[in-house]
Amino acid sequence: MKYIGRVTGKHPEEDVFREFLIAVMLHIEAIAGRLGVQHVDVAALILLEMRGPLAVGAISEELGLPSASTTRLVDRLEKAGYVRRVRGERDRRTVTVELIEDGMAEYHATRVTSERHLGKIGADYSPEQVPLMLGMLTGVARAYRSATRELREQPG
Repeated sequence: MKYIGRVTGKHPEEDVFREFLIAVMLHIEAIAGRLGVQHVDVAALILLEMRGPLAVGAISEELGLPSASTTRLVDRLEKAGYVRRVRGERDRRTVTVELIEDGMAEYHATRVTSERHLGKIGADYSPEQVPLMLGMLTGVARAYRSATRELREQPG
């Protein structure tokens, strides 16, 4: 096997995105380690925090997981005290997963740390620049979700 070293001829901004991805992945892993869960469990907590209570199928779809994996994810989060399953009042077959406020204290403590560091960035930008940055991050998230779907759908 031949070592190729650093790939040259790339645009410097590609390295910025790579550094960003590594930092986010490491941060999610650190949160997961603190909470005693897996990184995908942290993604589910973030998703539930953003979207509110969701059906197990919706969590599965949003995270791109098979339903059996999502069931195990919810089992882990429920056992750890972060979520609970709520059966539908009209149709007992429907199950919604919702966050348990009391169980989220340690998760929120990790958010405080993150927000403190991220808050420092805001001082470097004007209020007019914030919508541009948020728009870019929204576009990046959309692009990575599309790429993820494409990778999962392609054979081998």
